[in-house]
Amino acid sequence: MTQQKDKPWLFRTYAGHSTAEKSNALYRSNLAKGQTGLSVAFDLPTQTGYDSDHILSKGEVGKVGVPISHLGDMRMLFRDIPLEQMNTSMTINATAPWLLALYIAVAEEQGADVSKLQGTVQNDLVKEYLSRGTYICPPKPSLTMITDIAAYTREHLPKWNPMNVCSYHLQEAGATPEQELAFALATGIAVLDDLKGKVPAEGFPAMVGRISFFVNAGIRFVTEMCKMRAFTELWDEICRDRYGIEEEKYRRFRYGVQVNSLGLTEQQPENNVYRILIEMLAVTLSKNARARAVQLPAWNEALGLPRPWDQQWSLRMQQIMAYETDLLEFGDLFEGNANVTAKVEELKDGARAELATLDAMGGAIAAIDYMKARLVESNAARIGRIEGNETVVVGVNRWQQGEPSPLTAGDGGIMVVDPAVEADQIARLNDWREGRDGVAVEAALTALKAAAKAGENVMPASIAAAKAGATTGEWAGVMRAVHGQYRGPTGVSQSVSNNVAGLDEIREAVDAASAKLGRRLKFLMGKPGLDGHSNGAEQIAFRARDCGMDITYDGIRLTPEEIVTKAIDENAHVVGLSILSGSHLPLIDELMGRMKAASMDHIPVLVGGIIPDDDAARLRAMGVARVYTPKDFELNRIMFDIVELATND
Repeated sequence: MTQQKDKPWLFRTYAGHSTAEKSNALYRSNLAKGQTGLSVAFDLPTQTGYDSDHILSKGEVGKVGVPISHLGDMRMLFRDIPLEQMNTSMTINATAPWLLALYIAVAEEQGADVSKLQGTVQNDLVKEYLSRGTYICPPKPSLTMITDIAAYTREHLPKWNPMNVCSYHLQEAGATPEQELAFALATGIAVLDDLKGKVPAEGFPAMVGRISFFVNAGIRFVTEMCKMRAFTELWDEICRDRYGIEEEKYRRFRYGVQVNSLGLTEQQPENNVYRILIEMLAVTLSKNARARAVQLPAWNEALGLPRPWDQQWSLRMQQIMAYETDLLEFGDLFEGNANVTAKVEELKDGARAELATLDAMGGAIAAIDYMKARLVESNAARIGRIEGNETVVVGVNRWQQGEPSPLTAGDGGIMVVDPAVEADQIARLNDWREGRDGVAVEAALTALKAAAKAGENVMPASIAAAKAGATTGEWAGVMRAVHGQYRGPTGVSQSVSNNVAGLDEIREAVDAASAKLGRRLKFLMGKPGLDGHSNGAEQIAFRARDCGMDITYDGIRLTPEEIVTKAIDENAHVVGLSILSGSHLPLIDELMGRMKAASMDHIPVLVGGIIPDDDAARLRAMGVARVYTPKDFELNRIMFDIVELATND
């Protein structure tokens, strides 16, 4: 029997860096190579609602994505790319209304029919509180902005996905498959519950059908494939039973995926190519749970920023799977498989139990502190299994010996963003401010503030502000003024956990050091800059606490000045810093200067992050006592280093 061959999924590459002009050139090059959809990475100032010249933006501009400060930047980003013909995914959350407003404004300038625009804004703030950290406002007004976008797109952009429930970062933060299922589905439920009152009843089923998901696929690809089938079946069940959606097409679980970046290793990085390929199988093999769009990380993301060639390699992996194999010629390969069915049911039962707990707490918004604590605990258990060799990671805790990788020879195997990019971006921002109509901008921002205060949909006023020439920082400043700033839970309590197995030796060392110091060893964990990837910082603080240290960890997004002030106030013996955005050099340089000015330069400073060897040498030259990278996975060794540094005379 001849079966019609399926169409391949959308091929995406998560990309953006340095400037809008350089990112535009990269996009056009990737499209020419066969990429079929754009996936825009924004830099951290853009994600967190700051202009490029804000104090918190220092060192972060253009590092992990493209800086978009105003309409001019957005014009440049999509120059010569017809948006009416494009499917664009924007990985943006807290500033999603603003970036979508800029996108719409550029599309209108191109003469596009806005109703034909296709794409997605991620727009998932719940996972930002739990794992990624690019939130701005408190949960409830953030939820309102999510559903503002949904309601606006229903009327004006009917082909647009207004919200991408993102479980990707939940797995990165340590979620078990059951937690990833439950926490993501609970987020979708919270959004749909809030959206019910914003759209007509007859339009609600179609809006349910526009909610999409963005998931993670890890190395245990059979379990991950079963997880995707469980996602598909549970979402269908929720849409049918909770919301009464009768049409099957509106109950369909629509998802895109980036496979796991957390599992990529700095050691023997060439092995990451196999990991990426195996993880892609989980979201492509099963037709009934196949991703609609796939983006793959590059083999070298544990080392730094991928180059265009590295991204091309990952794109070719997708194309070979889709076009050279016969995968798309068959129905679902796992239908009727007893092992798969049993695993799917087990995952569904675990997710339903977790969902019941969240429901009893009042849903996802009310349960943020609970979910954050569960993720930190799960991640600690995951790291413990690697440390104890229960989980084997090739090249990390087994078979560490190997030949040097020729892929990292020469330039280190990564792309480095020119430090001059930041000054260049700030200069263009200043030119933009000087050239715009200040009166029109002020009027637009006043109207935006009035709409936000009145509880009106903020999208029309945001689009008007975009066209008037307002900046990202100005838009977010209005939201902060109306709704307030928010600091999310850290998931690290002061109470020592019961899981202290294997810590006897280090606990004794901490006790001895504390006796020598005359008080409990004080360890301050800080996260300078805008990097919201807090997993490493949380796990260091979590382990230091369980080893008996007196810890202080206030969470993400601190200035070097705030960290030094806290070190003085807490009379810290050792300061630890975590930065994964590539902004370590300027931020640590400023912090070490402030430590010296405050006569605190005798306090040892440890730094962890994705730090190339040359940068590590520069940090040590600044006075940093220890530098750790992803290869330093043995947390107890770091704990012994803290004890040694604290007691050195």
